[in-house]
Amino acid sequence: MESWETMLETLPEQARKYWGEFKSSWWRELKVAAAFLTRLPVPLGDGDGALPLSRAVRAFPVVGLGVGALAGVALYLGFLLNLHPLASALAGLAVAAAVTGALHEDGLADVADGFGGGATKEDKLAVMRDSRIGSYGVLALIFSIGLKAAALASFIGPGTAALALIGAAAASRAALPLAMHFLPPARQDGLSHGAGQPDRGHALTAAAVGLAIAWMLFGLTPGLAALLAGSAAVVFVGWLALRQIGGQTGDVLGAQQQAFETAALLAAAAVPVW
Repeated sequence: MESWETMLETLPEQARKYWGEFKSSWWRELKVAAAFLTRLPVPLGDGDGALPLSRAVRAFPVVGLGVGALAGVALYLGFLLNLHPLASALAGLAVAAAVTGALHEDGLADVADGFGGGATKEDKLAVMRDSRIGSYGVLALIFSIGLKAAALASFIGPGTAALALIGAAAASRAALPLAMHFLPPARQDGLSHGAGQPDRGHALTAAAVGLAIAWMLFGLTPGLAALLAGSAAVVFVGWLALRQIGGQTGDVLGAQQQAFETAALLAAAAVPVW
């Protein structure tokens, strides 16, 4: 049995080893998550591409934090250029869409078209897979972007609006691993099925990271309002997807992210004083 002196001597070395493994694991997951969720030129190592997306979901809110930061900077620059608050908000949302390649907005539009225009589960899934956008999809994007821009423009100042945009971007992506864990795939192929099901530990870690980021940026009362409203929106879209197509797809996850972000910003904007 090791003596206390030997254990104390080896503790720093063991701690450095575990810390190194921890950093390596998170850095690898962050690169995989960023390569999937954004259009940024993320350099992947030889073994990074073999990491399943379901193992990288812990980094989703961190990627959201980065996307939101770029969008928040654009929003604040609009204020410095004396743009109208609504124009500044739209500039921030445009940067977020450009960084992600409108990945989630595309999902929202496809879900709106599929759920609104399909008669059967097969019809709905076929419409969702079609790259063309219909009237339901156009309206969903108009209302989503319009409501988010109006909410951001109504905050007390550009700094508060930028922080809210960053917090919503992080928290909304933190909700996706939980949806991937609890909702079954609606089809036996496609993006969501290929990503796999995250284990509960990774999904809860992502949620905890998103919760911490949201409360730091929103503050206690607005953060609570934003998280409750966003969570309710995600649950509603998930329930609707179960009824309509029997589970989730990549498009459904995109719609859930957009629903969370919209509801969170509206709820935080409704809080009288930040």
